[in-house]
Amino acid sequence: MKTAALITHSHPPAATEAVAVAVAAARAADWRLVADQGELDKHGASAAGVELEREGEKPDLCLVLGGDGTILHALRRFSGKDVPVFGVNFGTVGFLAAVERADAETGIARAFAGEIETIQLPGIRVEVGGRDAIGFNDVTLSRRPHDRVAELSYRIAADEVGHVRCDGLVAATPVGSTGYNLANQGPILAWGVKGYVVSYIAPHSLTARALVVAPTDVLTVGNAPGREPVEIALDGTEFGELASGEELEVSFVDSAGRLAQLPGTSFYGRIRDKFGHLAVEAGSAR
Repeated sequence: MKTAALITHSHPPAATEAVAVAVAAARAADWRLVADQGELDKHGASAAGVELEREGEKPDLCLVLGGDGTILHALRRFSGKDVPVFGVNFGTVGFLAAVERADAETGIARAFAGEIETIQLPGIRVEVGGRDAIGFNDVTLSRRPHDRVAELSYRIAADEVGHVRCDGLVAATPVGSTGYNLANQGPILAWGVKGYVVSYIAPHSLTARALVVAPTDVLTVGNAPGREPVEIALDGTEFGELASGEELEVSFVDSAGRLAQLPGTSFYGRIRDKFGHLAVEAGSAR
């Protein structure tokens, strides 16, 4: 019997009804549906039929009922374990989701029937102060509210490329290039591109530009001496601080996780559906 690990949105009412749908689909397909104690407590009676996961067990699939943040959490949890993550969108954008909430019943049934394709997603590793972790969206450094403007420098492959007063800096994977990086006017990287992009947040410069970095090149970001610490976030989750005079390293990690989708789905279709057409002929907009 195959096993699916269940991970849901941090706001239970958004996904609780779908938990019962997932339980029914698992029973019909003869799958075990498992979750940790926090998930069972979160959904109460609706989680009847979901088993408490066994320590150390590796599921055949991770089923996510949530938004992009929840899907990213699942990808980090199963990074390097070759477990495909199938998302049903119960968030806002749902760029990483395989299906929308209105299609939850059909989509989950198809996932349990094996009607999915998987994409190997790259990750981004951050190392600072003896700690390291892998994310799938981006690493963000940003000044704290009410602090002075940050002064950050960055080196790539040991060569200094920039030294700018700014509100922060973002290093994003192709998956994450449509997030904070895009808001910084950084380029969109198609899934399948090997590399990552570095962009500044509100640079105090007319020449600061985003830069696409080769996958083998390591990015080193330094916080200038005498400046306040800047906050570090990994996939939008607090990771720590970069103190005055300290440095952190960012590197590309190939095939860090697996994202499941329905057959026929493409990156360019997601871009169109979630963000609209990238170009519109004059006079054709409605």
